[in-house]
Amino acid sequence: MEAPRLHGRFVWYDVMSPDVEASKTFYTSVAGWTTEPFQPAPEMPPYTMWKAGDASVGGVVQQTEEDDSPPHWLLYIGADNVDETVETIKSNGGNVMYGPEDIPTVGRFAMCTDPQGAVFAVFTPLEDMPAGPPAPGFMSWHELATTDVDAGLAFYHAVFGWGDAGTHDMGEEMGNYYMFDAGAWPTGGAYTIPQGMEMPTDFPPNWCAYIMTDDLDAACERVKSGGGTILNGPMEVPGGSRVAFCLDAHGAYFGLHGAGPEKAQGVGEGSAEAAA
Repeated sequence: MEAPRLHGRFVWYDVMSPDVEASKTFYTSVAGWTTEPFQPAPEMPPYTMWKAGDASVGGVVQQTEEDDSPPHWLLYIGADNVDETVETIKSNGGNVMYGPEDIPTVGRFAMCTDPQGAVFAVFTPLEDMPAGPPAPGFMSWHELATTDVDAGLAFYHAVFGWGDAGTHDMGEEMGNYYMFDAGAWPTGGAYTIPQGMEMPTDFPPNWCAYIMTDDLDAACERVKSGGGTILNGPMEVPGGSRVAFCLDAHGAYFGLHGAGPEKAQGVGEGSAEAAA
């Protein structure tokens, strides 16, 4: 199997939270993560990393009073060179919200939007970021809900060189679901939000990350007992795995994915239908 490249691969995940301690309690219960404090430089605010075993998978960021966006997850996409990638983003109709900026001892990043308005970040780390097939405790699928799936995917293909990984017909109302890969295995999918479809976020288009768990039903119960909401599911999707749409205790939108025989294969078709 081809080794996963950095450019175009989802590499990090931050949840923007109004209450860091409450988010730590929620996700350590739901995902089985542990936490580790991290401060890259004395002048920077403290940061809490999510740990799946010995691996770091993301973190939780305290929202400031100036940040009027609802709590949400921010997905980081690897870039060989952030500055060059930002120029490619702009030349293909995207926008830069913040950066590029260095994080001491960590790397360089920028926050961006695609032409339809979905927010994401690009990141060039100072050290290698290992990758492997999806496993419990890690993000296993990445889903773009957008207003124009053809234009949206054309943008990401141009910027990150994603490959096509198959298409599912979800019926007349939902349309097609397009899967993509970053060079090693299918890593996500995208679809056009049907007219009248209610999305569990205040700012579609948007990206949703799925946390893989070895017991989806138990994880869903932990979501509810922790003050979160199951929007839809659990439900079976192609490949033998199951998914659920969730909100955390503050309303941040994420997915849960129960490991199946083919793991990440086909996760997105069922998830898009579940949101309808």
